[in-house]
Amino acid sequence: MDLAYIPSPSTGVIELGPIPLRGYAFCIIIGVFVAVWFGNKRWVARGGRSGTVADIAVWAVPFGLVGGRLYHVITDYQLYFGEGENWVDAFKIWQGGLGIWGAIALGAVGAWIGCRRRGIPLPAWADALAPGIALAQACGRWGNWFNQELYGKPTDLPWALEISDGPNRVAGTYHPTFLYESLWCIGVALLVIWADRRFKLGHGRAFALYVAAYCAGRAWIEYMRVDEAHHILGLRLNVWTALIVFVLAVAYIVISAKVRPGREEVVEPGAAEEAAEAAKDAAEAGDAEGSKASEDSKTAGDDAATAPEPAGADEAAVTSLEKNDTAEAAKNG
Repeated sequence: MDLAYIPSPSTGVIELGPIPLRGYAFCIIIGVFVAVWFGNKRWVARGGRSGTVADIAVWAVPFGLVGGRLYHVITDYQLYFGEGENWVDAFKIWQGGLGIWGAIALGAVGAWIGCRRRGIPLPAWADALAPGIALAQACGRWGNWFNQELYGKPTDLPWALEISDGPNRVAGTYHPTFLYESLWCIGVALLVIWADRRFKLGHGRAFALYVAAYCAGRAWIEYMRVDEAHHILGLRLNVWTALIVFVLAVAYIVISAKVRPGREEVVEPGAAEEAAEAAKDAAEAGDAEGSKASEDSKTAGDDAATAPEPAGADEAAVTSLEKNDTAEAAKNG
């Protein structure tokens, strides 16, 4: 008997009046916002302008979505162009189906265009965004939970995922590979953040570390999945992709560290000068405020020193003198 399990949603769509809110799309959108927000913080810390990451993401995100969908459709073409299938379904991205390999590859093309337009180095931008991308993937994987897809082999573990009957799936409890990958991506983000602080990674090496670490986890998680996939020499296609990309990423880290050691000193031309000018203006404004306050204080002190004594004070002094004279006369008499 199952003591516990992770239930799957009864539906992947929430109807908000006439607008359907699809869980898969919602998770992707949340992931994009997380990546841009965190990437912006890292970019500013590196000396860039606030907002640059978002400006380039306007190019990278659409390219990435198209690339991710193309990779999925090409590698699983039988789902859309096989006998009895409807090719129009290839455009229904809300039903799931984004290949991370295509998303990163074509997203990099969009990012390159955006970086060229802003005159900044793509590797530096990628380094700033790397842990944010991992966190975005952690969020996006929950879209598979809403769609009840991409789960692993049957299991009776306490954290097993409950799957209901549906198209191309059989009810039961399975390994929640979406959860495994989500947690792995969070770990990758933390690893990149730590390594970047510890070793001052630059020239694209933080991004390459993210790629290598993600591929290492994706290889064993992919091996657990039971959904239909193409196999080469007994291994799933995505396992081979993960292994090849892992080797390329590690090679880039090693070669780049020798050819271009250290980190970029300038990541966005003019940003440092603007920050220095803003700091100078703020300091001058602070000095002006301090001088004005000092002058106001001096003026108030001078006014208090030259202010005439109240009339009541003179009358009190005269009365006191009269009393003293009366007392002295009585004593002498």
